Order: sequence, then structure tokens, then C-alpha cells
Amino acid sequence: MTSDTENTTTTEENEQAQTPESGDTALASLQADLDKFRDLALRSQADLDNFRKRAIREKEDAIRFANAGLLEKLIPILDNFELGLNAASGEGTESPVVVGMKMVARQIQDFLADAGVEVVDAVGKPFDPNLHDAIGQEASDTVAEGIVIRQMRKGYKLRDRLLRPSSVMVSKGAE
Repeated sequence: MTSDTENTTTTEENEQAQTPESGDTALASLQADLDKFRDLALRSQADLDNFRKRAIREKEDAIRFANAGLLEKLIPILDNFELGLNAASGEGTESPVVVGMKMVARQIQDFLADAGVEVVDAVGKPFDPNLHDAIGQEASDTVAEGIVIRQMRKGYKLRDRLLRPSSVMVSKGAE
């Protein structure tokens, strides 16, 4: 077994063996390590903060757009309902059935508006490939090139996200 005096002597010899230059080098090395780990800690903290912010933003988006799938399935039903209503109204009679169908159509439109769904207004606007799906082009003497002439199918947005683009005919200008 070694005694405490031998350990003390060995430690003193090691300290005496180090020159002031090697102590400065060791101190500089420790300072560099400290700086490196401080930088790593700051970066890790920033990454954690960014992760938290992104998670909150994704949660908010998930809540805002949770009904998108349901609403996308409801839109074609509304389209068909409006086609039926237009066909029934085309006969010129305001029968109780047509009046009832108009009330139901209005209720569906109000429900969609309350859910944040907006109709994409296309007619008379410049063609926007982010909002419109061009079915074709037509020559027009009265409408400038690149402007939507007719809307074949309504487009819908849920807040700022497109649910379905409008199907449109675009003017190609005068022939």
C-alpha cells in the first residue's frame, strides 16, 4: 500500500515538472473546451426553442385544418345539389320543393362559411395556376388575354389553403 506522503510527493513532482508554458497551454486548451461546450449548449437551447415553436405551429395548423378532409368530400355533394336546384328552378315554378331546396343550399353554404371555406371567385380575374385549373382557351374580342371568361366548376379555399381549384376557360385574346 502507498502512503499519503508518497502520493503528496508524486503530486508535487508532477506540478514541479510542469513548466509555466505547459500550464498556459493547458489553460488555453481548457478555455477552448469551455468555449466549445458553451457554444454547443447555446445551439442546443436554440434548437430546442425552435422545435417547441414548430410543434406549437404544427398543432395550430392541425386544429385549423382538421376538417379539410370532411369539407373536401362535402363540396362535390354541394355541387350536385346546386345542379339539381338549377334544374328544378329552370322550369320557372317556385314550388315548395324548390323553395325548400334553396333553403337547404343556403344552410350548406352558411355551414361552409362558418367552417372557414371560401369560394374562389374566378370570372373576370387574371388566370392564376395556384387557384385555377384551365380547361381550355377561347378567343374573345371583349376579354383580354389571360383573363378567366367562364367558370365551369367552383373552387374552394379553407382559410389560406386551397381545397379545390376552379375549373375555368381562359381568354386567348382576339383572333
